[in-house]
Amino acid sequence: MRFHLVRDRTITFGVLAVAACGLAMTACASQNQPGAASSATSSAGTTTSPGSPGSPSAVGVDACATSRLKISLTNTGALAGQAGGYLKFTNDSGTPCRMSGWPAVTALKAAGQATRLRHLQSSMFGAWHYTAPPPVVTLQPGDSAYAIVASDDRPAGDNTRCPAPYVRLRVSPPGDSGHVIISAWLPGAVSYLPACPSVNGSPTAGTSTITTLSSLPH
Repeated sequence: MRFHLVRDRTITFGVLAVAACGLAMTACASQNQPGAASSATSSAGTTTSPGSPGSPSAVGVDACATSRLKISLTNTGALAGQAGGYLKFTNDSGTPCRMSGWPAVTALKAAGQATRLRHLQSSMFGAWHYTAPPPVVTLQPGDSAYAIVASDDRPAGDNTRCPAPYVRLRVSPPGDSGHVIISAWLPGAVSYLPACPSVNGSPTAGTSTITTLSSLPH
């Protein structure tokens, strides 16, 4: 099985072996979809544990507000029964800010139904597993932090098909009430974010905590 990622155009095309999953991931050029947010070129943020001695994010750095961020969806694809991508939060202001915890994400269908995405504890997509406490990521101007957004993409139980997919995402950074709405189109999966429920009927779409790109396959 191969996992196709759609990456930022500024990142070099390559292949990353993920030993934990035993799968090969192949990167491919980004595809454009009307209404989809564009990705910004930036460096990685600084990751620290909360309260770490000498941490640049511990004192004097404000939390990243929506108004200071450019938010997009990148590195999309499908893997092992899940489809999704990485929410990318780029500091578009002139001063540092910090991010930690889960972003607030609501998935919207074309007919208007809204589903609040759950807090993932692990995800095959992105080979991610939650470890407490969540890291604090300090973003200098132009830096980016990331969060996985993923959902099961196959019918569960006796179901033969999944409901209509999510077409937009309403995204807020952790701790901020502001939001932006971006397209939920996944070029790497050639689909919108699936809305497939679990066997018990509960939504499977969710997000990870904020992290850095270096912590994720890319």
